[in-house]
Amino acid sequence: MFTKMAATIASVVSAYDRPTELKAFDETKSGVQGLVDAGIRHVPRIFINPHETSPKTSTTLEIPVVDLGSTDKASTVEKIRAASEKLGFFQVVNHGIPVSVMNDVLQGVRRFHEQDVEVKKQFYTRDNTRTVVYNSNFDLYTSPSANWRDTFFSFMAPSPPPPEELPEVCRDIQIEYSNQVMKLGSLLFRLISEALGLNEDHLRDLDCDKGLVFIGHCYPACPQPDLTMGATRHTDDGFLTVVLQDEIGGLQILHQNQWIDVPPTPGALVINIGDLLQLISNDKLRSVEHRVVSNEKGPRVSVACFFSTSLAPSTKVYGPIKELLSDDHPPRYRETTVYDFVQYSFSKGLDGVPHLLHLKL
Repeated sequence: MFTKMAATIASVVSAYDRPTELKAFDETKSGVQGLVDAGIRHVPRIFINPHETSPKTSTTLEIPVVDLGSTDKASTVEKIRAASEKLGFFQVVNHGIPVSVMNDVLQGVRRFHEQDVEVKKQFYTRDNTRTVVYNSNFDLYTSPSANWRDTFFSFMAPSPPPPEELPEVCRDIQIEYSNQVMKLGSLLFRLISEALGLNEDHLRDLDCDKGLVFIGHCYPACPQPDLTMGATRHTDDGFLTVVLQDEIGGLQILHQNQWIDVPPTPGALVINIGDLLQLISNDKLRSVEHRVVSNEKGPRVSVACFFSTSLAPSTKVYGPIKELLSDDHPPRYRETTVYDFVQYSFSKGLDGVPHLLHLKL
């Protein structure tokens, strides 16, 4: 009996040819949205993630909201310091980006993902040097399980692409929103510099606000959300991330070994510390693991803007800021260039292992 059962299990396992199924999915160039459009009722095996999806419980903890319009600068800096050290996440309101622009960019991302698949396929690629990179799962072939999301991204700074090379359905608003986020980033880096006890221009002088990557995510409605994730647990490999969520939500952060919901707040943007900022602050600021749960509602869209020169060639070396070091606080990381660190991050994918361990002294 047991021999027969073992043979049955072996035949089922052998019948699952993951590389072939990944390739077949990739070659459709229509992403997860293509599966949904085809009326799929069961999550394909390449997406099933038994380790992280059980359970998807979360606890309630209020994510700090920082009013950037406040005239009490000292209080603003202190709130950012406390949130960046303890949670690695905070929200900002009165940030200067009009609600109309925020709504329009979400609609632009939605239009991109909902446009005719033959038009969308023109942008489908795994060549990260392209002006616009659209695909499903940047780490499709390296991650333990695929995530239930499609993505497009462009490098918008320091060398923005020619407008005509951006998708027509979201071109103007993508440029407008990116310009607005660059202005916001300039302010945030000044405030974070002060929160670290440094001159307000310190992080900007290090070019932390020089690069910007615009990422438009789409998480289609999932028929079996308990089996897969919208995005598995990870940290961001840049300096700082500005996230705009739609009303569906699903973002969670890991705090004291518990998952905390980050519910959408009308008019607010979510800010989180990235790996490179944790590195140069010598662990004073925290790049915290976060994830996105899948949902029967959808499609959920979000815009994440990473402050990073990412895969652009770079020679500038980053390590713990000398002003933050002492005999009691020696450097905890080796130095790196942004390119080398992001290249390492891309090669690893979202495997659940913190990228910064690679540079730990």
